[in-house]
Amino acid sequence: MSETIKLDQFLKFMGEVSTGGQAKIMIQSGDVQVNGEIETRRGRKLVTGDQVLIGGKTLNVNLE
Repeated sequence: MSETIKLDQFLKFMGEVSTGGQAKIMIQSGDVQVNGEIETRRGRKLVTGDQVLIGGKTLNVNLE
């Protein structure tokens, strides 16, 4: 993997959504937080150490 991953790709990779369209809707609806703040940009680049909160579940980004 590269040193960054886009938020919508990360949600698909982690199995939280099955399509990019689902990711887009969840992100734009304000249902996703990155490092404790609501993130509405699906192209937000994540790096190792970031935390994504979705549906009450915290996902830790580890791109190593």
